[in-house]
Amino acid sequence: MPQFDYDFDPVSRITVGAIGRPGQRDFYLQARSGLRVVTLKIEKQQVQALAIGISQLLEQVGDVLPQLRTDLVNVNNPRMTLEEPVYPAFMIGQIGLGYDEARALVIIIAQELVVEDAEGSSQAALARFVAGREMMRDFSEHALALVAAGRPTCPLCGQPIDPRGHFCPPSNGHSTSLIQ
Repeated sequence: MPQFDYDFDPVSRITVGAIGRPGQRDFYLQARSGLRVVTLKIEKQQVQALAIGISQLLEQVGDVLPQLRTDLVNVNNPRMTLEEPVYPAFMIGQIGLGYDEARALVIIIAQELVVEDAEGSSQAALARFVAGREMMRDFSEHALALVAAGRPTCPLCGQPIDPRGHFCPPSNGHSTSLIQ
C-alpha cells in the first residue's frame, strides 16, 4: 500500500475553485478533514476529466444522479468556495479514481507532477481523498459548472477562444479568427 503524504479518509469537505480571470485562471483542488486542509494545483482539463469520471463512476454503482442542483451551478456558492489562504502543496500530475464497495465511498488519489532528476529518480507526493457519493456528486456538478464558466471553446479545434483572437489549426494556420 502506498504511503500518502496527505491522507484525508474521510474528507469533511472537498471542492475545486479557480483564481483569476478566464483565460488566466489557476485551478485548485482543496480538501478538509477536521482541522487539516490541503490545496493542490490542478489543470482545467484535469478538473473536467475528474468531474466526468466521478459522474460516470456514480452512474456505474447505481447512484442515479438527481436533477441538477441550482445552488451548485452558481460558481460563487459559498459552500463550494476555496478556503483562504490558497497555498498549493503541489501541482497534480496524475489523478486516479476508485470506489470502495465495502464502505460505499469514492476515492481520489492525486500524484504530484515531478521532473526526474539526473539519476532518473523522482519522489512524487501522493494525496488521497475519500468521500461519500453525495459529497462527490456535489463536487462533480460544481466542477463542471466551474469549467463551463470560463472561456468558450472553439467548435473546430476544441481550444479555448481568447477574447483578443483565436488561432485555429483546422483553418489551416492561415488566419487568426474571432469565432463567436
